[in-house]
Amino acid sequence: MAKGDKKKKKQEEEDAPVEASTPREPQPPHPLKLHYQEVIRPTLMDTFQYENIMMVPTVQKVTVNVGLGEAIDNERAVDHTEETLVLITGQKPVVTRARKSIAGFKLREGRRIGVKVDLRGERMWSFLDRLINVALPRTRDFRGISPNSFDGRGNYTLGLREQILFPEIEFDKVDKVRGMEISIVTSAENDEEGRELLRLLGMPFTEVQVVTPDYARM
Repeated sequence: MAKGDKKKKKQEEEDAPVEASTPREPQPPHPLKLHYQEVIRPTLMDTFQYENIMMVPTVQKVTVNVGLGEAIDNERAVDHTEETLVLITGQKPVVTRARKSIAGFKLREGRRIGVKVDLRGERMWSFLDRLINVALPRTRDFRGISPNSFDGRGNYTLGLREQILFPEIEFDKVDKVRGMEISIVTSAENDEEGRELLRLLGMPFTEVQVVTPDYARM
């Protein structure tokens, strides 16, 4: 290409109109969140006679924690568990470390001993949905979960024995079956309010009538 032609082409490129980048459309709220806003929140407001909508309890965060005592002898256990929680929660976990050395357990300060994820927003609602409607029902001989594992302030904790309850985990790729502790933190003032909130979300409590959300039947 001649020098003059190159100069002309460059000038045309500079003069060409710049297309405005298309802004990303906001993702629609998760169906469970919508169900809370449209059905559960009004129900709770009527049940407990709250004076304004800001008093209605909601789920603030969900914490998934895996303690790894085996990591003292097997460092790779932490790496495997990190990978597992990324698949289950869609979020990179935080590694928890020993605060002090304990000679009797061969534990040194700063040693990796667990993995934890704090979920909020859309990831939290997505995880809750899969926990309630997929993982828990896959538990062997499942008959529901205890309605009494609250802490007195409306927060609930339960334990799962196997990570393979979540469909994201391929059994053939699991190095070892491990359990996890799941804590659901709510803005409820007491256990009664927290229990009713989780019941309406579909949490399968034993000896408590379970409400299956309409969105989960679709």
